[in-house]
Amino acid sequence: MHRNLSHSILFHHFTLLIPHATFTSFFFHNAQWTSPVNGGTASLRRTNGKGSTLDSDVRARILDLAYQPIPSTQLDAAAYKPIEKLTTGKLLKVYNQLAKSNLTILVVLTSMSGVALSPYPTTIPVLLATALGTVLCSASANTLNQLQEVPFDAQMARTRMRPFVRRAITPLHGAGFAIATGIAGPALLWAMTNTTTACLGLVNIVLYAGVYTWMKRKTIWNTWVGAIVGGIPPLMGWTATGGRLLPETWSLDAFPVVLPPFLQDPSLAHIPLTAATLDNPLAPFAFFMFLFSWQFFHFMPLSHLVRNSYAQAGYHMLSVFDPRKNALVGLRHTALLVPICSLLFPLSGLTTWWFALSSLPANVVCTRAAWNFWRNGGEKEARTLFQHSLWYLPVVMG
Repeated sequence: MHRNLSHSILFHHFTLLIPHATFTSFFFHNAQWTSPVNGGTASLRRTNGKGSTLDSDVRARILDLAYQPIPSTQLDAAAYKPIEKLTTGKLLKVYNQLAKSNLTILVVLTSMSGVALSPYPTTIPVLLATALGTVLCSASANTLNQLQEVPFDAQMARTRMRPFVRRAITPLHGAGFAIATGIAGPALLWAMTNTTTACLGLVNIVLYAGVYTWMKRKTIWNTWVGAIVGGIPPLMGWTATGGRLLPETWSLDAFPVVLPPFLQDPSLAHIPLTAATLDNPLAPFAFFMFLFSWQFFHFMPLSHLVRNSYAQAGYHMLSVFDPRKNALVGLRHTALLVPICSLLFPLSGLTTWWFALSSLPANVVCTRAAWNFWRNGGEKEARTLFQHSLWYLPVVMG
């Protein structure tokens, strides 16, 4: 906290010294705060409004301001309070925050949808084990993500009160929680369901806490990897009951489809669909694509609203580099939900063809909001689209 305040005071003096300074980069490297011995002077060679570099006298004055102690009169004592001792209740609350409970609940709901629409029967133990295993995997991934992003979370208003940032829990304690849940989740899924489901849970931990978290500060493609992570939980629910993800043989017969009633052979209309007919790769693919596209529908307006925070923390998000392209991607995937719901789901046999009509009003409302967001690109339109994404998923899945 002292360092952040020091930087704020330094920036205030800096702007007084150079009122018309223009910075060559949108992001700032942490090396700008290093000492002159470690290259701090070089990092301060910013161009002024006329294109020339700062003279040595100005740089020296800035560095003096950066390292001089902050007078106690400038520190608000009321802003500081001792760290409270963790009781059992408070520790559980911290664990809940590390697991990002709201996000985890949503992940479990998508996983349970895979169980509910599976053509194979299930049991209460399998249902509960799938839900709990998904919770543990999600908790581990979210904790490992926060553990790696403490310096960056501290720079954003919406994340600076996370447990690691405010030191409500030590990194060692948090790492232990992440490891314990990361082992328990796949182990429970392996013991109570099958190896495929356990592997999917483990892969999701690695993708989110490893690949996605690393890519956030490297490339805008991190969002696409995050969408893959969001599309895996329903596949876990599908495989938990014995459903297949890949066909036994790669032929047209391995991808049976359910045609609309007016296209079906009348002589075959009375024959009921069997589990073997419905258990085809088209069904889990429909599930995956539904959640994959929803991630962009949900995240693109959200990232637009917090793009300044992402820029401040140095995250490479499309909303920072190209807000209009960000809105276009949101529109593209929101519109893609129409054929996914009205064609892919009924064709796969997951739903009847009535779902093609019953899901249409929700998709039309949301696509219209995505169009307004792309056309106008304002925060009001982004907030409207984001709010639509919150009710859309439970309503359509219900």
